[in-house]
Amino acid sequence: MVKEQANWSPYDNNGGSCVAIAGADYCVIAADTRMSTGYNILTRDYSKICQLADKCVMASSGFQADVNALKKNLYAKHLIYQHQHNKQMSCPAMAQLLSNTLYYKRFFPYYSFNVLGGLDSEGKGCVFTYDAVGSYERVGYSSQGSGSTLIMPFLDNQLKSPSPLLLPAQDAVTPLSEVEAVELVKTVFASAAERDIFTGDKLEIVVLGASGIRREYMDLRKD
Repeated sequence: MVKEQANWSPYDNNGGSCVAIAGADYCVIAADTRMSTGYNILTRDYSKICQLADKCVMASSGFQADVNALKKNLYAKHLIYQHQHNKQMSCPAMAQLLSNTLYYKRFFPYYSFNVLGGLDSEGKGCVFTYDAVGSYERVGYSSQGSGSTLIMPFLDNQLKSPSPLLLPAQDAVTPLSEVEAVELVKTVFASAAERDIFTGDKLEIVVLGASGIRREYMDLRKD
């Protein structure tokens, strides 16, 4: 008789991919809208992007129930901050808060893989990339999720950020214009959707600039 073993897990991976690119005076954050479990598509129209503050947007892949719990936690902490300081959090401050929030849960982590994008106090684009337990870094561009292994080499090839070991330290922002960055994001997602079964259906692009925030959508393959 074959002994059966309990194989229950509190986690799932709902797939999907996220990308963020920082420019001189803008930030582009994008994610697909497919949510899957295994080989099943749960919905084709699920937004993985949320606006945490006026100049700060987060895109998350991984286990979407944990992502929602994380979002609620961040919204609550940001509201307390606004009442205490009478202003919204800056993007670097929100980046540190997200890191602290993830690290606090490190022994039973939020199974979410996040990129945070926005504008810093000087109006420059900034991107922060995370692992599930809060280790983070400010970079010029990043990708997370099921398609990140396909997307990241493409971005490295096109953007090649300077080594963090160079002295004096060089600016991480990408040399592209806003229009070029949006076109690059569309290209990488069209490419990733061809190979990754968890990425597809529709692409949501959020562009943050000095004038405010705007959204764009593009269809991806649906099979």
